Amino acid sequence: MTAATTRPPDRTLGVLGGMGPAATAEFLRLLASDAPATEDGHHPRIVMLSEPAIPDRTVAILRNDPRAARLLRECLATLVGWGADLLAIPCNTAHVFLGALPAALSAPIVDIVDATLDEAVRLSPEGGWLTATTGTVVSGIYQDRAAARGYRLYVPDATTQKLIHETAVQVKAERIERAGRLYGDVVEGLWRQRALPVVAACTELPLAYRATPLPPESMVSSLRALSRACVDRLYAARTLATPVPAPASVPLPLSRPR
Repeated sequence: MTAATTRPPDRTLGVLGGMGPAATAEFLRLLASDAPATEDGHHPRIVMLSEPAIPDRTVAILRNDPRAARLLRECLATLVGWGADLLAIPCNTAHVFLGALPAALSAPIVDIVDATLDEAVRLSPEGGWLTATTGTVVSGIYQDRAAARGYRLYVPDATTQKLIHETAVQVKAERIERAGRLYGDVVEGLWRQRALPVVAACTELPLAYRATPLPPESMVSSLRALSRACVDRLYAARTLATPVPAPASVPLPLSRPR
């Protein structure tokens, strides 16, 4: 991340949202917050397609259903046609389908998995807990990328995984308080096993975590990681100041404040 600049990016960011809408709205808020801007004209140009009709990504993975991948490709191509020369998808599970897409599109995709793992390594070099949808976990996309870096991700047991997935479902249903209670209990249980940050590798999970009293510095937000990665790419040739150092690792409490 960098300090403020008076020169806006000369690239257009295309955002494919709607998976889910609340996470997409939060991503746009973070983009506005993270951009090194002091007035409207300093912010990047964004074109957004919110397509909530894209089939459930976890169901598509578990059933090997090609419809989600097909619609994702169509939507990304639409964004490129609208002038996007950089693409972002604030949905982790959707990235499971993107392996063959970069070569087929004229605009690169800012990868949320790599961005999130970058943040996790900076915050907690010794490892972290993977919390994600069941589709993301079953795909192995995070585990494989982490292993390639030599980074240790711990995967919750099957019972806990069901609760994590249910947390995302509750956020999509706008039951944020319930999601916060559920996710808070899950996180505290994980910390009793191993005191490492939780990697919120589903874009609904940072919203649930925010509804808990747990310390924000003990969670790696894939939404924030994607926002920061997009800002870095958009302003790469435009920033005029010294990078801000990455935050140091922090100890984790094993229970929420009483």
